[in-house]
Amino acid sequence: MAKKASNASVLEKEKKIFVLDTSVIIYDHTAIKNFAEHDVVIPITVLEELDNFKKGNDTKNFAAREFTRYVDKLSGKNTLQHWTSINGPTRGKFKIEMNTNSSVNAEKIFDERKADHRILNTALYVSETHPERKVVLVTKDINLRIKAKSLSLLAEDYETGKIKTVDDLYTGNSEGVKATADSINAIYTHGTCPAKPVLKKSGMANHYYILKNSSQSVLVRYNQEEDTLQRVIKTAAFGVIPKNAEQAFALDAIMNPDIKLVSIQGVAGTGKTLLSLAGALEQRRSYHQIYLARPIVPLSNKDIGYLPGDVNSKLNPYMEPLWDNLKYIRSLFSERDKEHKQLNEMVESQKLVVCPLAYIRGRSLSNVFFIVDEAQNLTPHEVKTIITRAGENTKIIFTGDINQIDTPYLDAQSNGLSYMIEKLKGQNLYAHITLEKGERSALANLANELL
Repeated sequence: MAKKASNASVLEKEKKIFVLDTSVIIYDHTAIKNFAEHDVVIPITVLEELDNFKKGNDTKNFAAREFTRYVDKLSGKNTLQHWTSINGPTRGKFKIEMNTNSSVNAEKIFDERKADHRILNTALYVSETHPERKVVLVTKDINLRIKAKSLSLLAEDYETGKIKTVDDLYTGNSEGVKATADSINAIYTHGTCPAKPVLKKSGMANHYYILKNSSQSVLVRYNQEEDTLQRVIKTAAFGVIPKNAEQAFALDAIMNPDIKLVSIQGVAGTGKTLLSLAGALEQRRSYHQIYLARPIVPLSNKDIGYLPGDVNSKLNPYMEPLWDNLKYIRSLFSERDKEHKQLNEMVESQKLVVCPLAYIRGRSLSNVFFIVDEAQNLTPHEVKTIITRAGENTKIIFTGDINQIDTPYLDAQSNGLSYMIEKLKGQNLYAHITLEKGERSALANLANELL
């Protein structure tokens, strides 16, 4: 029995204690369940901050409400001053830590009373009262991690939902694949050919290729179910014509009714949103509504209530880039063209809706063509929430640039767009294309390349 007790104490010492910052809960309200057998401490300051976030329709408000409900359910009739088991046989325990009195006072050192410094003090207190165990502060806030390390406190980013690297992120297409003249001729003649022997190994579902043979070339998409290569033709969508192979691939995925989910990643000016909107308009008869939405990222991290004017005045600056794409498509037609009139009628009848993403969160998406712009500013959980809302006859397009993130707690590896690309590549219902060639203007291309 003594030996068993000794082994148990060793295992207990090996278990870490993770102290969670508010940013982690906002990023993933289920985070408390993702630390395996290790224990979790929630500083009382975090609960205070979540209490301030609980009202509203934004993601942070939803996360705050869900987390506090979960903690309340776990606690039952027990006090949270003591360790409480987290649901699951292999999970550790958690507690709410009230104490912020440590021998090292972060508020004095950094000369400011603020929530971040109280959370630091709690982490320092836990570290001092559990010298036999490794205590780690977990936060999405880079500056807070630096402050923690300056106080000799271990600090880490929250890794769940974070891909390993963006250097090898799936692009969705391959160039210069060699093919025989017979295979290319077959594709031009019949629109398809067997994938073998063109592809040396089985390809990913809906992966795109540029096949070449001396002076011949053809654009194709791999059909995994039939194990064939199917021709991709550069066709116009509501007046918008693809200007390069990548855009042709993207429009093919957008227009394919069998592909229900599409992501398009690329720098500004590559045509992500324009192609998505043009493809949606071309297929307008197949859906009840077209939604074009984007997340609201407050200016300088201030809430939109800080801006002057009524609700529409506050939101217009965020929605203007979406209206710009619609105006461009409208400009392709004269006022006498039926397409010009159709566009105006669709907006007036709300067949086409341009709105903030928060306005449609929680709604069931049936018979809808749904375009989510600036998806790099979403968390993996937000992306999952949107996709799981898809009902019958719904298609969702996510567009964004993983290198242009406007939210403080996301980066190229932890944003929802990167996560989706990495996790869903190769699925039959999904297609992805990375657009690299800018088509906005020579000046825009110059800025993307050199600045």
